Amino acid sequence: MGLALLPWAAMAQPAGSGKLDGAWRGTLDFGSMKMRIVLHLVTNSNGLTATLDSPDQGKFDIPATSATLIGNEVTVKVAANDSTISCRTGANVDELTGTFTQRGGSIPLTLARVRELSSLNDSTRRPQTPVKPYPYREEEVNFASKAAGVTLAGTLTIPAGKGPFPAVVLISGSGPNERDEVVFGHRVFMVLADQLTRRGVAVLRYDKRGLGKSSGEYVSATSADFADDAEGGFAYLKTRPELQVAHIGLIGHSEGGMIAPMVASRNPGVDFVVLLAGPAVDGCKLVTEQVRSLVLASGADQAAADHKADMQRELLELIASGADTDKVSELLRRQIGASSLSPAMQQQVAALMSPWYRFMLTYDPAPALRKLKCPVLALIGDKDVQVPAAQNLPVTRTALAANRQATVEEIAGINHIFQTAKTGLPAEYGGIEETMSPAVMEKVATWILHTTQAQAVSQNNSQAGVLASSSATQTVEVK
Repeated sequence: MGLALLPWAAMAQPAGSGKLDGAWRGTLDFGSMKMRIVLHLVTNSNGLTATLDSPDQGKFDIPATSATLIGNEVTVKVAANDSTISCRTGANVDELTGTFTQRGGSIPLTLARVRELSSLNDSTRRPQTPVKPYPYREEEVNFASKAAGVTLAGTLTIPAGKGPFPAVVLISGSGPNERDEVVFGHRVFMVLADQLTRRGVAVLRYDKRGLGKSSGEYVSATSADFADDAEGGFAYLKTRPELQVAHIGLIGHSEGGMIAPMVASRNPGVDFVVLLAGPAVDGCKLVTEQVRSLVLASGADQAAADHKADMQRELLELIASGADTDKVSELLRRQIGASSLSPAMQQQVAALMSPWYRFMLTYDPAPALRKLKCPVLALIGDKDVQVPAAQNLPVTRTALAANRQATVEEIAGINHIFQTAKTGLPAEYGGIEETMSPAVMEKVATWILHTTQAQAVSQNNSQAGVLASSSATQTVEVK
């Protein structure tokens, strides 16, 4: 989720004057969330070069594809994700004003010169982020996706002791997530993996295809492709001798909570599934309700929220129907009352027409949920405005009604990334010190351990019963 800042190659560009050399800091305001960036400009013998920091994503020193200064306008381009910072100086050379453009949208951007570099030290506290040395083993691993030609890179954490241990694959939410699922500086999956491993559960987390150290193409991938990758992770864990082959499960967050049932419903070897804010309705319904929840949580009245949601639903249903770009653009133009769409709005339409978005709009998670026979733990926070509990939990309960090993719960005071929250708005995520509620992580760990241990006892009792029956039969035959 949020801004994607990926590595790209630095290239020499025409020389600048040096007047903009230094660090420039600003905030990207996406409405429901804000994200800090820092642009570093340096003039050397090769010309103007630039690097970018995204502190809220934990990414620093990212080299630019190109950086130019022509007159009083500086342009920094990011080819990997089609992002551009275009700003100009005015009378005040301590400020750059312009726009940030990325994947279909442009927003205003103001960058202020940083006079005290020490102020760039990120003071945002993330006290749950684990610090080495860890009381468990950590290993860099690579594994093949179920899809041909894709190799995923990840981190496997294995509890201390002899084992064998139960294990899980973590499946991240939407957006260009690498293995730690970083959200506003919170390393959500690193923290969750740390806590589970300390409790005795081995954990595999990995970079999405085409990101980090994983191969493959991210931009054209859909949730179905990501399901193939997750299934590859599950198959890999089956090969590890330190792990309990019969007790390997999946934990999916957000979109990952939709992908996990896709994998488990077609693979009976999956021993258990944990759904953290997993959607249970198709994307048209989900995103429409997201809009309503976000508007309400922002303080608007019900009428305003319903109006925004109705507009969103109309647009999404048109896209889901297979309409072309011209028809979608025409509807959006009528909705906003404009004679034409700005270039930024045209880019937004292009993003909505992507393969991933179209798949998400039309995919119904409920059938896969109904097919699950293994134990399932499904949790959603009551302050989640991205996968609203009121919409998704009833559908989840109905879909899992025949599964006597399913537990479905709404967690009070918890937002979409399972922080203890006040409003649940994404704008709140970065300001909360807590990365993930300790109570939620304890609930997940306890449930996994209880589930796998209970299964082991049941299996042992079943085997003992078979042996006793066989022994009794043999005795009768001898007599």
